[in-house]
Amino acid sequence: MKNLTFLFLLFLSYPSFSQNHQQPYLNLAEAERISDAAEARARQDNWNVVIAILDNGGHLLLLKKMDGTQIGSVEVAQAKAKSAVYFKRSTKVFEDAVNEGGNRILSLPNAIPIEGGLPIFKDGIIVGSIGISGVTSVQDGIIAEAALKAL
Repeated sequence: MKNLTFLFLLFLSYPSFSQNHQQPYLNLAEAERISDAAEARARQDNWNVVIAILDNGGHLLLLKKMDGTQIGSVEVAQAKAKSAVYFKRSTKVFEDAVNEGGNRILSLPNAIPIEGGLPIFKDGIIVGSIGISGVTSVQDGIIAEAALKAL
């Protein structure tokens, strides 16, 4: 009987824990706003790019391929975004490390050492990432930085 009472009290209190603690997340409207800002920044200099936005689990929320962008950039943009969300840092960190001789970075799974991938944070918690590909890595990074200002 004691065990049943204990289990009953345990299950009774469980919903209150899950209902009072909600973690921030990236919704589709926010992803669209970020993507629109990235596209606007790219158009400013006539750069054709692919824009990939992932959630905090590395799943694709939004993908936009601007007209004239090479198809190889579709996978590269997603890989940059995946790297940024998995490692909670800019892909430029990996690019800089490799440029300074840190070639062991190249052996890390999902670590893309090419600028253009940035994590997206809300209230200090990672909620997703953006990956840009289509122009030079520096230009991809410029677009990604401008896009995050929309959030």
